[in-house]
Amino acid sequence: MLKRIPFLLIVLLLAGSAHAQEIQARLTVMASKVSSKVDKNIFNSLQTTLSNFINGRKWTKDVFQPNEKIQCNFLLNIDQELGNNMYKAKLTIQAARPIYSSTYESPIINFMDDEVTFRWVEFQPVEFNENRVQGNDPGAANLPAVIAYYINIILGFDYGSFSLRGGDEYFKRAWNIVNNAPESREIAGWKSFDGLRNRYWLAENLNSNRFALIHDALYSYYRSGMDLFYENEDEARSGIMNSLNFLNTVNSENPNSMIMQFFFQGKSSELVKVFSKANPELKNRARDLLSKLDLSSSPAYKELR
Repeated sequence: MLKRIPFLLIVLLLAGSAHAQEIQARLTVMASKVSSKVDKNIFNSLQTTLSNFINGRKWTKDVFQPNEKIQCNFLLNIDQELGNNMYKAKLTIQAARPIYSSTYESPIINFMDDEVTFRWVEFQPVEFNENRVQGNDPGAANLPAVIAYYINIILGFDYGSFSLRGGDEYFKRAWNIVNNAPESREIAGWKSFDGLRNRYWLAENLNSNRFALIHDALYSYYRSGMDLFYENEDEARSGIMNSLNFLNTVNSENPNSMIMQFFFQGKSSELVKVFSKANPELKNRARDLLSKLDLSSSPAYKELR
């Protein structure tokens, strides 16, 4: 069963359906920390504008049927007004991936970016051109660049979970955004020196040969693992264990990398359920590996006894 249907084939078979979008996102803007002197209605306008930007834009050349759209959530929590219509915010990104022969959706991305600075004037258009990421005003261009970056990360993970290296095109697009990102004194998160856990390092890891096994791990986790649970639980656990072995190799060669943290965020509950009914030997191996690879969730894996 293929999830992504070639664009040209769909055009030939179903003329008129070529405008179906890929993303079905719920975007929420919260501005409770912004001064009461600022008219909060402008953030309602921002929420509507960003929702239309994400859900109304074609991000790939493929056609998605309504039940194939990628489900995701964006929460833009505005922390601070910087003056001159500039704001600083945190952006939480969540995306899920359906599992074959079930109603279950696996959390494929669950991440918070705490360095989102942008300019917003009510009713201004939200524009993004991957050939001119900087735009005319870096402040105004930064938010759509950040959103487009994470849409490509979501697409890369989704495609890569169905086809080995299937997400490479979108990871490259994210890297292109990093390399051409808006620049100003207030903007951060796009440079290697901005920190160890930012947009630069995530895209760098996903495009570097040093982390090539990450793509094998992503594919094995889903296509040789989660998607097989309905048919054969033991084989599915074996596929997920292979994924953990790939990740262990990556971690040994590249300790404390951002991609390792990114991969595991939101997955601890799922992994505990996956291995809770495994045989004692496999359960112990999984617990030991997971406690090493996903340190922040190590208490959760103590349940695997």
